[in-house]
Amino acid sequence: MTKPVSSYWPELYADIKEFIKLAATEDVELALLEQAQLQQLDDGFVMTASLPAIKRRERMLGIQADPNAESIDFRRRRIVNRYSTKPPFTMRYLQERLDYLVGRGRGIAAVDVQSFILTVTAAIDDANIFKEVERTVSAIKPANIVYRQQTAIRDGFVLEERIVGVPLVRNTRLGSWELGVTPFTDREAEVIVK
Repeated sequence: MTKPVSSYWPELYADIKEFIKLAATEDVELALLEQAQLQQLDDGFVMTASLPAIKRRERMLGIQADPNAESIDFRRRRIVNRYSTKPPFTMRYLQERLDYLVGRGRGIAAVDVQSFILTVTAAIDDANIFKEVERTVSAIKPANIVYRQQTAIRDGFVLEERIVGVPLVRNTRLGSWELGVTPFTDREAEVIVK
């Protein structure tokens, strides 16, 4: 608020204590009203909405969110994704949705037209994003196409080879062993061969 309420009054009220207190109270109330008005405007857009507005939109869309496991940013992106999942659907549209959810270049959609198989290869490390991708693909794909998910691992890994031997010492001779009385063999410490 730019100007206090008392600046709009005639100067006759400037020295009266009750009007000074009334103006101070009204200034606080009008500041709260202005703040609520700005928040209402922000709540009209998903990406700037407050937590109660996000919860309301999730309830309207039938989304059961887990606040402990899902960030507010993911919840906003999921709502935008649900709002923007409208027909007609094309491969370009599906690729745009994958880029939006997973990140540009981290998900690739391909269709085998002869076999009627839609394959989505994605590097997804978050279970919530995986569920949302699966829901989006299921909503977009035609009924006669089978959806197949493939995981893409971009990280490298190192194999290390090791050969270990465990010598066994035989405790009995052939034909002299009594079941349950003495162990047949004893294991010694591991020996690294290579």
